[in-house]
Amino acid sequence: MTPAPIALFVYNRPEHTRKAVASLQQNVLAAESELFIYSDGPKHASHAAAVEQVRQFLGTITGFKKVTVIKSDRNLGLAASIIRGVTDMVNRHGRVIVLEDDLVLSPHFLQFMNDGLEKYEHQQEVISIHGYNVAIRYNEPVFFLRGADCWGWATWARGWKLFNADGEYLMRELKKRKLLYYFDMDGNYPYTEMLEQQIRGKVNSWAVRWLASAYIHNKLTLYPTQSLVRNIGGDGSGTHQGEEDTYDVHLNMKRVIIPDIPIEESKQVRRLVGKHLYKFLSPKGKLRKLLRRFIH
Repeated sequence: MTPAPIALFVYNRPEHTRKAVASLQQNVLAAESELFIYSDGPKHASHAAAVEQVRQFLGTITGFKKVTVIKSDRNLGLAASIIRGVTDMVNRHGRVIVLEDDLVLSPHFLQFMNDGLEKYEHQQEVISIHGYNVAIRYNEPVFFLRGADCWGWATWARGWKLFNADGEYLMRELKKRKLLYYFDMDGNYPYTEMLEQQIRGKVNSWAVRWLASAYIHNKLTLYPTQSLVRNIGGDGSGTHQGEEDTYDVHLNMKRVIIPDIPIEESKQVRRLVGKHLYKFLSPKGKLRKLLRRFIH
């Protein structure tokens, strides 16, 4: 098996980038993997120095089969940068592992991504492999959930082909298929609200559109029960990441062997994840969940 190429998206956070790269370098398959780094241009003149600092560090990175840095002269923004970069990668390589600069990885993250890509390459029901999971107790090492995710993931050209950037279309389809409550993880997370904000131009999230695209096509993503990814962007430095460290986890430092499991959503895990997310809902969110559950 030739390891899938890695796409790392960076901007103006040198310390986050150093930590992310250091954890990636410690991965078992790092030396056999090609790393492509997409460096976005400064949005404001005040960001230019930090962007340049990141780029100077990028020029020193070793430990991979090959390192290629793609620098944008202008600011694309995270969403456009990822959509363009992932599209380019799958068109050229057929598959890709996608990372952002605030993700710290288990040394077995790449192994899990590549094992999943290999195992489910021809399973049309599976759209992606994901490395992060919230803290839950579940007896199996892996599971499937409907949708797609954004904190350390991998896909094939056939999976990314289903991505639709048109938020209005996605919302219409979710409504038509009566999926809104289900899309919101049974009312436990406001994905619909996020998609509405995307449509109104209040946020620019590629991730909620990736999730919605997978939902309307009834596709599944494979997850590890114990997270292989930790997000360190909860300090307020990320595009949409707040300061509240809601999703912190302990990294699983052991290799995850993927057993043969039914290719279907785990209802048990869906309940466990929903229960975990519910704890962080605001009082308004909990009231909205009750109302929407009744309507649903």
